Amino acid sequence: MATIAEPKSADGGREADSIAVINPATGEQIVALEACSPGRLAEMAAQGRSVQAQWQTLGFDGRGKILRRAQKWVLDKAQRVIATVVAETGKTREDVTLELSVTAMAFGFWARQAPEYLADERVRTASPFLLGRKVIVRYEPVGLVGVVGPWNYPLVNNIGDAIPALAAGNSVILKPSSVSPLSSLLMEEALRECEIPEGVFQVAVGRGPLGEELVDQVDFIMFTGSTETGRRVMERAAKTLTPVSLELGGKDPMIVLGDADVERAANAAVFWSMQNAGQTCISVERVYVEEPIYDEFIRRVSAKAAALRQGVPGEFGSVEVGSFINPPQAEIVEAHVQDAVSKGARVLAGGHRVPGQGAFFEPTVLADVDHSMTCMTEETFGPTLPIMKVADADEAIRLANDSPYGLQASVFTRDIERGEEVARRMESGAVVVNDCGANYSAFEAPMGGWKSSGVGVRHGPEGIRKYTHRQTIVLTRFAPKKDIYMFPYSRWRSGLLLGLVKLLYGRGRRE
Repeated sequence: MATIAEPKSADGGREADSIAVINPATGEQIVALEACSPGRLAEMAAQGRSVQAQWQTLGFDGRGKILRRAQKWVLDKAQRVIATVVAETGKTREDVTLELSVTAMAFGFWARQAPEYLADERVRTASPFLLGRKVIVRYEPVGLVGVVGPWNYPLVNNIGDAIPALAAGNSVILKPSSVSPLSSLLMEEALRECEIPEGVFQVAVGRGPLGEELVDQVDFIMFTGSTETGRRVMERAAKTLTPVSLELGGKDPMIVLGDADVERAANAAVFWSMQNAGQTCISVERVYVEEPIYDEFIRRVSAKAAALRQGVPGEFGSVEVGSFINPPQAEIVEAHVQDAVSKGARVLAGGHRVPGQGAFFEPTVLADVDHSMTCMTEETFGPTLPIMKVADADEAIRLANDSPYGLQASVFTRDIERGEEVARRMESGAVVVNDCGANYSAFEAPMGGWKSSGVGVRHGPEGIRKYTHRQTIVLTRFAPKKDIYMFPYSRWRSGLLLGLVKLLYGRGRRE
């Protein structure tokens, strides 16, 4: 557990050991936390390993009871949870409420589904050599799981990734971003109050290098963050052959076909690009609109974006767009907008940083963009919406796929069959027709990226099985003293075996 750091000395002697948590919307310091040292991290890993067997022995029912208690805790103390996340991220209360709802759902979902997804499986085999034998696949927790979480969703992508690992019977060390660690510490408090055994779930607060140390200490690493950092995590994990699951960057396209409901598409485009101030891996980052409806679409989108209220989040309904969570992100967004304007893009709404103490950038709509502009090719991660005119669906699909990323995509059309056809041609881990991001709530379905957007998935059966070892067991109840293929070899038995193989497999269709 992180502790409040002692006041720094006049010469800054404790500065390296202290992490200041800042409210990015106001610039005010909330608290200073003592950073976890590599030595302390090693102690946490040893403790997590020492209690993992005890946690596993509780079984699915015992672990599920604690996870359900945590679900109730989060909902009973929703106002406290929301206030904590708003303070450390500058998000609106509505954005945090959405995040909290998904987190609460995760506690219940994995408590319920873990017994089903990790139950022993009976495997039917076509091998004649296994006739009369029983083949079973079982799942065993890996032991100690490390979760390295991002700053943009400190609940969903921190504790949210720890929950299935816990449900599978693992101990977990969570290293949240040093920008937004308070909600993870709150979840540590929640699970402790819900009577999880001491040491099963621990939070290590530290800067980036601590995440690298964590890779060395655990049996599996779950990382959410940038593609660049994800590569470094994978390289570090390769040294110890530690398995990884990575959810990385995205440049998620939206395609709006000429027959789309333009009002629906415009509302979705504005919400899914500006929600959470655009700091979502599955945000709409670029839009391709067929020429016949292009002018109407940009007119509606720019009017909606210009009407959005932005500022320091207050009570519900006060603002739609909050601040940057990580203030340096403003520089990237500003550079992308300026690059687009210099190359001929039109700014239809916003386009500037908001002066003042907090870290804000105006909700921005860019028209007449193309792939020469970084706003269409590199992850922006801010409240911007660049829109490009295309001749037809084929051009839109080609441009949408012209990216190193493939996390999320969306298609808008009144023809649902055509929408599915377009979706199947897109190089993306998830494609949503006439909506955006809806797949994230389908915990039963895998969610993961193609290309440089990640390795592995969260959600679905594999979202918990990745935190386990697979073991195949073959049971032989009745068998002869000697199988036909055993020693000693002889001409007649080898001929008999070859004849059996030809009988079984030699009657296939000849080309």
